[in-house]
Amino acid sequence: MLSVLTNLGSNKYAGILFLLLASQSYGQIAPTPATERLKGMQNRSIQAQNSALNEVEFRNIGPAIMSGRVVDIDVNPEDPTEFYVAYATGGLWHTTNNGQSFTPVFDKEMVIGIGDIAVNWRSPKKTIWLGTGEVNSSRSTYAGIGMYKSEDNGRNWEYLGLPESHHIGEVTLHPGDPLVAWVAVMGHLYSPNKERGIYKTVDGGKTWQHTLAIDDNTGAIDLQVNPANPRELYAAMWYRTRRAWNFEESGKTSGIYKSTDGGETWQLTSGPGSGFTSGEGVGRIGLAVFPQNPQIVYAVVDNQAPLPDTARKSDSTYTLNDFKALDKAGFEALDTARLSKFLRANRFPGKYTAATVKEMVRTDKVKPTAIYDYLFVDDGFQNKSVTGCEVYRSDDAGKTWKRTNTKQIPIYYSYGYYFGKIYVSPQNADKVFILGVNAQVSTDGGKTFTTIDKGNVHSDHHSLWINPKRDSHIINGNDGGCNISYDNGENWFKANTPSVGQFYAIAVDNAKPYNVYGGLQDNGVWFGPSDFKENIDWTDNGEYAYKRLGGGDGMQVQVDSRDNKTVYSGSQFGFYTRTNLAAKERKFIQPKHELGEYPLRFNWQTPIWLSRHNQDILYYGSNKFHRSLMKGEEMQTLSSDLTNGARTGDVPFGTITTISESPLKFGLLYIGTDDGNLQVSSDGGYNWTALGKPAKKNPGLPQGLYVSRVVASEWKEGRVYVTLNGYRNDHFNAYVFVSEDYGKTWKQLGSELPMESVNVIREDPKSESILYIGTDGGLYASIDGGGKFMPFTKGIPASVPVHDIAIQKRENEIVVGTHGRGIYIGKLDKVQALKK
Repeated sequence: MLSVLTNLGSNKYAGILFLLLASQSYGQIAPTPATERLKGMQNRSIQAQNSALNEVEFRNIGPAIMSGRVVDIDVNPEDPTEFYVAYATGGLWHTTNNGQSFTPVFDKEMVIGIGDIAVNWRSPKKTIWLGTGEVNSSRSTYAGIGMYKSEDNGRNWEYLGLPESHHIGEVTLHPGDPLVAWVAVMGHLYSPNKERGIYKTVDGGKTWQHTLAIDDNTGAIDLQVNPANPRELYAAMWYRTRRAWNFEESGKTSGIYKSTDGGETWQLTSGPGSGFTSGEGVGRIGLAVFPQNPQIVYAVVDNQAPLPDTARKSDSTYTLNDFKALDKAGFEALDTARLSKFLRANRFPGKYTAATVKEMVRTDKVKPTAIYDYLFVDDGFQNKSVTGCEVYRSDDAGKTWKRTNTKQIPIYYSYGYYFGKIYVSPQNADKVFILGVNAQVSTDGGKTFTTIDKGNVHSDHHSLWINPKRDSHIINGNDGGCNISYDNGENWFKANTPSVGQFYAIAVDNAKPYNVYGGLQDNGVWFGPSDFKENIDWTDNGEYAYKRLGGGDGMQVQVDSRDNKTVYSGSQFGFYTRTNLAAKERKFIQPKHELGEYPLRFNWQTPIWLSRHNQDILYYGSNKFHRSLMKGEEMQTLSSDLTNGARTGDVPFGTITTISESPLKFGLLYIGTDDGNLQVSSDGGYNWTALGKPAKKNPGLPQGLYVSRVVASEWKEGRVYVTLNGYRNDHFNAYVFVSEDYGKTWKQLGSELPMESVNVIREDPKSESILYIGTDGGLYASIDGGGKFMPFTKGIPASVPVHDIAIQKRENEIVVGTHGRGIYIGKLDKVQALKK
């Protein structure tokens, strides 16, 4: 490790990054260099060895039943009961009993997130090559630091470099030479970088040659080799940019490249005239070579080319665009019956009838374009009219291509960036599998496809293995874990024993034993007892200890501690529900805007907060601040826009991300936003004051960073903590601050923390000088008020992302919501004893 760091060069950014950041705008925030990340990770390892917290033990309470996102599967072709499953943020797991049980084999390295794996099963040592950093470009896709290799089943790993790769799409091994491998590097997710493309090693990973590079925004997403002639390779290059407010998922530099000299040089084989789609709409591409006849090559592409507008004018109703450019006279001339039908069809509140809306326009209460403005939504999830998934086939080794599908394939919608893999049966050139929201199979060479998502298989598919000796036997990896079928997907069983849930947020109640609640990536909201220990006995009575509260991508949870039965929970973009667990009653909760306003903007993880002073009061953040005095029955909008405003793009931006009310003073409220605003209200949310802005005598806070958490202290009324997160700029510096004067001035904490974005901070319930933080690289505590943080190491993976922390005061326990390894609980007595 030391030699790797030495070769990377000196730290030219040390000591000046913080000062630069404080004066930069959001778009200028610099990515953290790999040199800094690697040095921080090395320091973390040293800190872990010497941590005073090494005796604090954690227990995992699952849950495992819903699993987490799988990115790759590699199976022993001679014994399919042995295979490896790689999770996006849950590490690498090994089974020798067909998935009945698994052992983690990548828990002690510098990162835990994986992009792709490749196993040399022919080698007596079963060499594992592992590329870190998932390529699916999700909102929680974590950057890796390059390549690893193990020759003893994961007991020991050798770091092979490529630290600026961040996200690795494919690792491909030479079928005959164990020293030769190729790696498809996608590159940074939120910033351009020149280290994208194809890399080759001929000495087992000691050195790498960068053989294919296009530009700073075009990386390699897939890479396939002709097994009969390993000098022949195909690479899929993908133009992709992502910012916090916009995702550009296609471009004219996307395409298929071929090498005939073992990956030394490359030629575009999908250009104009080849038959393959080209232009600005070419998105993510997946490749597959038929091993029995390598002249046959398949490609699947996310074609973002827009479809023609097929909306037809109707004499009975209007379309949204009819309201876009109206003046008062034009609005007055609208047909009342058609307007009424449009309002009903678009679910306008009952108070907005055709007559009342016309009167509002007539009297200048709203603009003539008010209806268009009211419905204008750009949340990144509306289905754009794009071509979507297409399949192409070449029968001449990539010289020419022909689209095979005769009809649209509805598995991508508008977000094909999240999928994009294709597989061909090793036995049948016409049997092709494609993965997207659904998994589909074709038996006629890609002309038609049928869905194989039957019972007991999760959606959102990312990986597939086909048994080379029996192609009806398939193993599938998706957002819900590892699923296995022996009959072409007609029937499935889940191999989901590892606890690899990706929690966004958690909460606890005061029941005995207390329950833990949490929202998970693509797996809804669940709750279960804190004394749970994962085991298989539940299958005898059919009662798994954890129960599901809702679907979608599970988000924040608040529990009314007066009854431990009233739960507020929801899914992405602010769709929340109040549930009475005893009566099983549900109430949908989401604030609405008024005619004359644009729609509210909701963060992916929209924040909610129950007042500890009166738990009938629910606070809710969009781009504005909302409050209900009656358990969410009515939501009042109390503020104007508390962000820096909307920003053009296809991802909601300019949204509130965190809310906190002082436990010591009712109505003392803080909010933080995704564009760096931090504000305080001392009157219950009616009036707000901006905090943290630099001034002549006050350096303030770094500007433009995502406010991941603001926490009002339980110990002193004027004390407040804030954590800032640069993940969405590939800026991984750790930012933790405290204010003792209601946010007027700030002091930075944790100066020795490694380069890991910080997600959450909590206070200890018994000592005001003990703090806990969760970062994208682990769990830490400080016993000196934040001067120095130490990592927890016992019973919890060292580098797992920690998204949330809850404290159960009665039991004196810390509850940790990880994004990749479920929930951990630890006793706080030994931490608190360090202060005595």
